[in-house]
Amino acid sequence: MSCLHDHSCEDHDCSSDWSLYKHIDLSKVTALNEAVPGSVKSAFKAWEERLNTSGECLKSNEGDPELLVYIPFTSDVKIKSISVVGGAGGTSPSKMRVFINREGIDFSDAEGTQAIQEWELVENLQGVLEYQTRYSKFQSVANITLHFPENFGGDTTQIHYIGLKGEATQLKRDVVATIVYEITPNPSDHKTKAEHSGGLSHV
Repeated sequence: MSCLHDHSCEDHDCSSDWSLYKHIDLSKVTALNEAVPGSVKSAFKAWEERLNTSGECLKSNEGDPELLVYIPFTSDVKIKSISVVGGAGGTSPSKMRVFINREGIDFSDAEGTQAIQEWELVENLQGVLEYQTRYSKFQSVANITLHFPENFGGDTTQIHYIGLKGEATQLKRDVVATIVYEITPNPSDHKTKAEHSGGLSHV
């Protein structure tokens, strides 16, 4: 399913308020088979800037359209939809496969592993399409990997924008472990308190 935006986006969760852009750990985003190392980061921008194609974009190597994009988050998220704005002239990706909470996936892993969901894409040069996820399967997402195996016939695959919509938890991932540690009772504390309160008696 996809969102064609023939409605008020604010009433249908399409506004920038639902963008997960600010929750992406951009410094750790990576891509396999990108022509220019680090160029994958240019595909992530604010929802309002999704049609800005004046700068650098993510491109695959010449003659090889396949791309694999790894996206970690600063907190666990729930993902409602994914939007991809590709290039013109057959360079837009034509298929997308998604894996969640799987680190270090390479092309061999992606090809041999069942994706949590797959979409047949259409050229989305105007940024009006959003692909809805099976929401119940996209809960507690720490990272997501997008596999683009093919395009519409171009020598390379180009991606100008990747947008993720959904909700984030309030706690950052590194904070959760600290809280769990602090609320765990310490047996030695209980012993000390018992001794001071007369909990240990002698006949």
